[in-house]
Amino acid sequence: AKGVSLAVHGLGAGSVLRSCVDAADQPVRVRPQGLTRHPHRAPVSARDMNELKETLRGVEQRYKLFQQQQFTFISALEHCREDAHDKTRPVSSIGQVQDYMDHHCHNSTSRRVLRMFLDICAELSGLCQHFEALHTGTPATNTLLEKCKTLVSQSNDLSNLRAKYPHDVVNHLSCDEAKNHYGGVVSLIPLVLDLMKEWVAHSEKLPRKVLQHVSEPQECQEAPGAAACPRQGTGARPRPRKPKCGQLSRDGRSPRGKDKASSKPPWRPSGGKL
Repeated sequence: AKGVSLAVHGLGAGSVLRSCVDAADQPVRVRPQGLTRHPHRAPVSARDMNELKETLRGVEQRYKLFQQQQFTFISALEHCREDAHDKTRPVSSIGQVQDYMDHHCHNSTSRRVLRMFLDICAELSGLCQHFEALHTGTPATNTLLEKCKTLVSQSNDLSNLRAKYPHDVVNHLSCDEAKNHYGGVVSLIPLVLDLMKEWVAHSEKLPRKVLQHVSEPQECQEAPGAAACPRQGTGARPRPRKPKCGQLSRDGRSPRGKDKASSKPPWRPSGGKL
């Protein structure tokens, strides 16, 4: 009986030993402490901000092309209003322009310029979502973002909008058109672009740690045995390093301690000449 129990215990010990060995062979995954994100830090990098500014510049370039066709845009809206028997109501929302293009636009040129306007508005709406995802924001940036989101809403009333100097889109309209019909719809895009550029300017003034994806210095400090990480930010000048002992300095002078030896005259034999 003792032999049977010892054999059973021996098998149990062997299986436990094998399981321990198998567990030791498997790698243990540990999340580096430096990669833990701060709960109040938004995942934004300088590259993301540069990409956003590049996208905004692209929208500005498309708007400049649209601005050159403002007369065609007003003419297209005029024809659509006539077809819809809607001459008394001003063009007061993006949804109204969409309805005109879908149901009352029968000209390819008019359809093209209306589509250009709607596409720019859709891009601005997408930029608002991109802005909101970049960082948590400050009271100033959040206020600007809310204004942008309200303006590019499909049902927002644009009839009271008027773009002022330096914008001249309203000046290109007649008095009746600017006051009663199209002053708001032509002022929408330049006003939103101004708010977005102001948002970018405020965001660039935020501390660098708010715009960083992960704090690299913290990762180097908290991860033991990790390689040294560069601590300079983008555009920072490297600190000059002191020359080591025995190395020549940059200006070609010999290191300290050898100047006296190099200044001694050459050896001469006693009582003779060279």
